Amino acid sequence: MPFDPEFTSSYLVAFTMGLFSSLHCIGMCGSIIGTLTLSLSPDIRNNKTRLLPYVFNYNLGRVTSYTIAGGLAGVIGVLMIMPFGELHGHRLLQLLSALVMMSAGLYIAGWFPRFAYIEKIGTHFWKKIEPFGRKLIPVKTHTQAYLFGMVWGWLPCGLVYTALAISATAGDVSKSALTMLAFGLGTLPAVMGMGIMTGILTKLSRTPRFKQVIGLFMIALALLAAMPWLNPMAIINHTTAVH
Repeated sequence: MPFDPEFTSSYLVAFTMGLFSSLHCIGMCGSIIGTLTLSLSPDIRNNKTRLLPYVFNYNLGRVTSYTIAGGLAGVIGVLMIMPFGELHGHRLLQLLSALVMMSAGLYIAGWFPRFAYIEKIGTHFWKKIEPFGRKLIPVKTHTQAYLFGMVWGWLPCGLVYTALAISATAGDVSKSALTMLAFGLGTLPAVMGMGIMTGILTKLSRTPRFKQVIGLFMIALALLAAMPWLNPMAIINHTTAVH
């Protein structure tokens, strides 16, 4: 049965993946926000109303970097497709992204700790741009907070790389960028560290059973990416197109 080639670039899937996968990295992101917060003056630090715009701008910068990275992944995806033809090339990218997503699911569930080694991919690039982030400390303006977030958005992270692998299958640079934008927006509830929902999810994220559920969820998405003809959405879309 023909499959829907746009399923793996579903913005809803990317958003959901960002929402839950960010819980696994909340310690890392929380420490960075802590660095940002401690660099602010005490009168801003102790006033949540004044602190919120700084945290927001930091996250806006981080999501901006994700979006740019998504566009670059889209370019790479298009270049990889060209030698194999659009249909076969896209299928190859689907299978590769499904493999990476499944590995990430196993990692979150605690069954594949070696997946963390994938973060070494961006270490060399990170060493070159990380000093620019340090130069922005202490943060004194909203613009500095935004630029600080843009730098730290390139921090090596296996789960971000997983999202990039998915965005590369979009077959279009703009769609790849929007896929990473959706992923970044999904990370906001956990990384912003504010709101009732975040508190509940953070508490749940500390339980091994919850991590296993999220890991299995990502594995299920990986299987649907590898075999999209099993996805009801693909079947409905194909049926609609035929009629």
